[in-house]
Amino acid sequence: MIESQCCGKPNRRRYGRVTSWGDSAEPEKGEAVGERRASTGGPVVDIESCVSCGSDQVGANFCMQCGAPRASARSLNESSSNYREDVATMTHQEDNEPTSTPAFAGAQRAAGYVEAEHTMHGQELREIRAAAALIEVDEEPAETEHAEPVEIPPVQSRGKISSRPSVTIPASQPFAPAASPADVLSEPFSGLSTATTPDKPAVATKGMRGALSRIGIRMTPGAAEAAELDAAAARTYAEQIIRQATWTRAVSVLVANPKGGTGKTPCALLLGGVLASVRGGSVAVMEVSDDPGALAFRAEGNPPRGIGELVRDVAGIRTAGQLAGYTAPQTSFASVIGTTGRRDRLTRENVRDVAAVVDEFYSIRVMDSGNQPSSSAFQGAIETADALVVPVMNAGDAVLEAVALLDVLRAAGGRAAALADNATIVCLTDGRPEHPQVVERVNRIIAGANARQVFEVPYDAHIAERGQLTLDSLAPATRKAFTATAAAVVSYLQQSIR
Repeated sequence: MIESQCCGKPNRRRYGRVTSWGDSAEPEKGEAVGERRASTGGPVVDIESCVSCGSDQVGANFCMQCGAPRASARSLNESSSNYREDVATMTHQEDNEPTSTPAFAGAQRAAGYVEAEHTMHGQELREIRAAAALIEVDEEPAETEHAEPVEIPPVQSRGKISSRPSVTIPASQPFAPAASPADVLSEPFSGLSTATTPDKPAVATKGMRGALSRIGIRMTPGAAEAAELDAAAARTYAEQIIRQATWTRAVSVLVANPKGGTGKTPCALLLGGVLASVRGGSVAVMEVSDDPGALAFRAEGNPPRGIGELVRDVAGIRTAGQLAGYTAPQTSFASVIGTTGRRDRLTRENVRDVAAVVDEFYSIRVMDSGNQPSSSAFQGAIETADALVVPVMNAGDAVLEAVALLDVLRAAGGRAAALADNATIVCLTDGRPEHPQVVERVNRIIAGANARQVFEVPYDAHIAERGQLTLDSLAPATRKAFTATAAAVVSYLQQSIR
């Protein structure tokens, strides 16, 4: 029989038998001992069970189920009566004596755990943490020259490892002074983003050069295609200027020329349309002529209300939705405020009041003026304008009237003189015959007007039809010219308004 001790107390259980120590047959669990003795004739073997959990799977040194340690086995020839007496004695002792090693849950999962040579016990870790907690750290950094070092003892391990020297940490660490914003931003970064983007060499896409490029032979564009690419690049750059311009308040552009038929209304509509299409809206084109003009007729749509009704109701406008009821939305995202019926003559106060309301809900205001620079409405437009655009035709009378307007504004001084000195002249062509000598004379007059910049707009049949104007119906060259004009006006506004 086999006698063992589990948790320090003997325990035996008769399970079966084997014929000998070298017999490989395992005893059948639950079979009677007498039947096994009679069938085999061999000695009876008692297989112990753990007292802690009652498992029969007892290993060489500990229980395979709960992990309780096992004592040495007794003789194999003890009787079953002694076994029962020992079990009774063990039960009596278990009620009166505490166990030396209590069983713990999950011991079977840790059966293969072997403690390494340098493993630190919980007590050692607690001592190290307690020592670290005693180290005082200054909440505020002290002066560098008066800092006292703090000694951190090396961590002791149970293993035989080389000792590490003590680490000396000053109570405060010196920091280098941060660079001031003036030092960091000493150079402008305006062109940094575009400078870091390399330009790819142009590849031909049209004609024989384009065909060779498509089969793998890279060819540069021809003269005609290179000119188209340059024009597209110039338009892209102009649109970038228009789109990225910002101000701290709303700005306004006045389109004026005392001579009728010089293209003031088309210029105001198309200039405002380009600004709105590139910037995504927030551009209003309003009529400021003393008498009703043709702005509503040349614009898209048939609005029920216009400038006359807005002058009447201007004191009650509180929201953008209210103001939108007096406009004609365009496909270019511009909003046109023209004359839709009979109205009274506009005055200086009317223009100023309407301009103040429009500036609350739009970032750019383009004004289409009349033919009387001495009128009250024109004076109100001059007082609320930030830039001046003067359209002319290649005709002597149109240019002379424009130059006369600039002289009058310069003589007035102040805001009017600043508008004249920085005026933009736009030369239009309506398709009528133009004498070369007249054109040459016009160019000399324009050059002597001391305008800030001059732009030429080629002939466009859509403008010459004298009907409703749509920005998408313009010829590419016409749209390019108006885009360049708008970019020049925006650049001046960005420089003059802070």
